[in-house]
Amino acid sequence: MALDKIDREILSLLQEDGRMTNVDLAERVGLTAPPCLRRVRALEQAGVIRGYHADCDPAKLGYPITVFAMVSLRSQAEQDLALFERHIATIPEVRECHMLNGEIDFILKIVAPDLESFQRLLTTQLTAAPNVASVKSSLTIRTAKAQTGVPIP
Repeated sequence: MALDKIDREILSLLQEDGRMTNVDLAERVGLTAPPCLRRVRALEQAGVIRGYHADCDPAKLGYPITVFAMVSLRSQAEQDLALFERHIATIPEVRECHMLNGEIDFILKIVAPDLESFQRLLTTQLTAAPNVASVKSSLTIRTAKAQTGVPIP
């Protein structure tokens, strides 16, 4: 899908405030409401806009601990990768899972209510998972930047 200047403005504004009304959005990009809504719907249908969500504070919801876990598998055969990914999808505390190239196969972003809960998840659900060779984890001390979306020029 070719994006013009108005499409990029729409995307930038919706990344900043996904609850913006169509009327406000249209006004900010210099359109009337109906063509603006058509553009938003086209961006949604094309999969450029994948969805809308609330950005919740994990600590205020009882998850003050964030850990990044680097997982190495014994086998990188496609069926073993898929099996691991299906297993990870069942663990709600794993908020992100990215396959990497290089020494580490996956990096996971995990939230936990406390260190004991993370340790339990680590020993019962990660290191015990089929095909897992090793897990190295790093506890975050602070977050200097956590920005969703992508830069839109």
